[in-house]
Amino acid sequence: MIDFFGSIWSILVEAGPWLLGGFFIAGLLKEYIPQDKVFKHLGRNNFGSVFKASIIGAPLPLCSCSVIPTAASLKQAGASRGATTAFLIATPETGADSVGITYALMDPLMTILRPVSAVLTAIISGCLVNNLNFPPEEKINEEQSCCASVTPPAKPSVVMAFKFGYGKLMADLAPWFILGFILSALIALFVPDNFFGDVIPGGWLSLIAMLLMSLPMYICASASTPIAVALIIKGLDPGAALVLLLVGPATNITTILIIKELIGKSALRVYLAGLAGTSLIIGYLVNIIYSKLDYNLAERVVVDSHQHASLYSEVAGIILGALLIWHYISSFFKESAN
Repeated sequence: MIDFFGSIWSILVEAGPWLLGGFFIAGLLKEYIPQDKVFKHLGRNNFGSVFKASIIGAPLPLCSCSVIPTAASLKQAGASRGATTAFLIATPETGADSVGITYALMDPLMTILRPVSAVLTAIISGCLVNNLNFPPEEKINEEQSCCASVTPPAKPSVVMAFKFGYGKLMADLAPWFILGFILSALIALFVPDNFFGDVIPGGWLSLIAMLLMSLPMYICASASTPIAVALIIKGLDPGAALVLLLVGPATNITTILIIKELIGKSALRVYLAGLAGTSLIIGYLVNIIYSKLDYNLAERVVVDSHQHASLYSEVAGIILGALLIWHYISSFFKESAN
């Protein structure tokens, strides 16, 4: 039990400063990016609209569930199916908070590869959708989404950014962070060392295994990071871990059903095929990159986890843990009141 809570504490201390900073940056992005100006750039059925949707979506603080209302607004405002697809993929796969926690728990290389890979998967999938003919699809009503619509404030402010980042956004993600931290600690305790190296050979088999595991599950980009780190320590290839980080946040059973209504059944097939195929190829290339550099990510993660934390990191870890627990407990009282 002591080792279990010790593992969770270690994650909080390492991720705390970066994750708290990431939530604040996410709040600033939410406040100061004018949504109405975004819409007008995504209407054309060409590469430019797909590229813009990917770049715009990548830093936004939306998970695979909460991205649906915004994507529905984009579609209703005239965004092409390809641009909508790109936005649906790039937005939940990465963000300011997930970049911060990736740097804290992994390494600078993966910190760069992760958002770049997210944008690439979005662009390729969006272009595939744009270049094929699809029957007309029904547009989704925002009320059908699993999350409420996020309406930009009339007058952006740092205070509102603070409230959104540490309030609504953290409240929405708190259960998934807690689940991610718990699963990470359980993996660290009960999965034997080099489990994946002994049971699942590296290369394509581990990539496909992570793909199949990730498709139906729901986990946000930031909360998936400690799970990926725990799996890497147990022998999982960096490329296979990246597949988990890309596919897990972008898909889950509920979101897939809603996306079918938003962009159509045929486009959904291309959405999933493009996401899966591109993620596998990128994962394979990432394994080659780490191999050529002769860089062992697992060793780097283990070394960092044993370094003595600074007082600043410990305070940030306490604040992060307290906020997550407070939001999680508060959600129960809100549900009881309803």
